[in-house]
Amino acid sequence: MSEKTLYQKLQNIHKKVPYIQKSQQASQYSYAGSSDVLGAIHGLMDEEKLILIPQITNKNTETSQNRKGSTVIFTELMMTMTWVNSDNPDEKLECQWYAQGIDTAGEKGVGKALTYGEKYFLLKFFNVATDDLDPDAFQENVKAQKTPELINDEQKKTLKELFNSMASVTKTPIEKVSKAYLEKVNSDSIEKLQEDTAIGLIELVTNQLNKQTKKAGN
Repeated sequence: MSEKTLYQKLQNIHKKVPYIQKSQQASQYSYAGSSDVLGAIHGLMDEEKLILIPQITNKNTETSQNRKGSTVIFTELMMTMTWVNSDNPDEKLECQWYAQGIDTAGEKGVGKALTYGEKYFLLKFFNVATDDLDPDAFQENVKAQKTPELINDEQKKTLKELFNSMASVTKTPIEKVSKAYLEKVNSDSIEKLQEDTAIGLIELVTNQLNKQTKKAGN
């Protein structure tokens, strides 16, 4: 079996971390902390044998005074975030990134910017949603907002064959059989059925057809 490429490994992480709950609380809002983000992704990086190397390529600082007269230092960093495939170190992906940090003491601006930059790089790179909902509620919310898939051709064929078989066994016109079953799912046409509804209807007709077939054989 061939080794996974860097992009395949990144895709695996993307698939496994769709959401991180906001667990940290500020005075007026909640947020996902760096520990939340790294905790969700770090282990997956190890599983996929990926390394993320941050590099500062440019730095800018601005000094100002806040309302209390304290000195505030605003630090901006231009960065290159490099993904490295440990199974094949020559395989790399470089991403340009920006980070910022604000500090009143002066010595923590770069550290805050690095922490901020790493957290938001991971969130945005993997398209991770953050919300106040717990993970299970979030997944249910996502499912509810998805556009339902319509019945596929194979399901249409299966239902039509089942309706024909039921009509034959019960000696009932096919139109009457199909209409009766479609009414059970509040539809007037096979073409309008959603995929999940079609699956349930196939199961229902199959079970009832088996019973009718056994009854006819007795």
